[in-house]
Amino acid sequence: MKKRLIDVADFAGVSEGTVRRALNGSPMVAPATRERVMRALDVLGLPRPSEAEEERSPLIGVVVPDLQNPVFPAFAEAIAGRLNKRGLVPVLCTRTSDGVSEANYIEMLLGQNIGGIVFIGSSYADAGPVQGRALKDRRVPIVLVNSADENAGAVQISADDGDAVMQSLTHLTAVGHERVGLLIGPAGHVPSARKLAAFAAFWRAREVASEDWMPLVGHALFSLEGGATAAVKLVQRGATAIVCGSDELALGAIRGVRRLGLDVPRDVSVTGFDDSMFMVAVDPPLTTCRQPVARMADAAIEALTQQMQGQAVAADVTHFQTQLILRGSTSRPRPQEAE
Repeated sequence: MKKRLIDVADFAGVSEGTVRRALNGSPMVAPATRERVMRALDVLGLPRPSEAEEERSPLIGVVVPDLQNPVFPAFAEAIAGRLNKRGLVPVLCTRTSDGVSEANYIEMLLGQNIGGIVFIGSSYADAGPVQGRALKDRRVPIVLVNSADENAGAVQISADDGDAVMQSLTHLTAVGHERVGLLIGPAGHVPSARKLAAFAAFWRAREVASEDWMPLVGHALFSLEGGATAAVKLVQRGATAIVCGSDELALGAIRGVRRLGLDVPRDVSVTGFDDSMFMVAVDPPLTTCRQPVARMADAAIEALTQQMQGQAVAADVTHFQTQLILRGSTSRPRPQEAE
């Protein structure tokens, strides 16, 4: 549709959710209300829905890898609230310890003729090739937020990972750190790859040899223990500061630094990424790059509803700039003691 459903809603004097239900033939819409919506379509020059069209459910899948990382619930809450305001029903789907995977959820969602899916921090590639093909074959509207994979041909909303690393590095080098490490997720994780590319570009621009900065790159699973283990290695290689790919990794890095009998930030500075809830209250409060969750959620739901209305949406990545929040986990490097 060239005109938005909100135009039909305004003309008919009903909500956008009511328009969507009327177009889908929902029994929840009174016949008189449905007729007003149909007349609005006629006046605005929009085609009436074919009786043969299959009704899509107002259910929208919200798929997250887990609920342990605080940023995932933050995104899920923001997206769920925006879906509710549009008359859509969010269905939270997350991997569980008893083996329920994205593939299981997608099979259940497809069985309900789902209206669309928002993937947060994962992708339909995680669901497996069979489910991925089913989603494409049925033309299910999809939006990916901070996708873990490339997912060419899908609408994506992402924080600007590279710019976040540049902000952290600029801050740390400005206060005097010369040996800065990078602690990111596993190889193949797309946001981590973007952070690594920015890290490399930063040092190349300063004509620092690759053999000097490459040993200061660490990969870990996104967990406290993974961050702690990797941080110990980076400090032992001479890092006086560590830029982390998530707040969870940063908290793990602080734990690892303390295992060495060192202090944050007196001996080692640490930065995170996300600005998850309570990062202001940890010890020390975490310097981190804040993702604009609200604005990213707005963009994700706008792209999803445009697809649901039949509008063409460019299959591309929209990047949102983060904001470096300075707190107590970073400081000037400790002066070297004279021999």
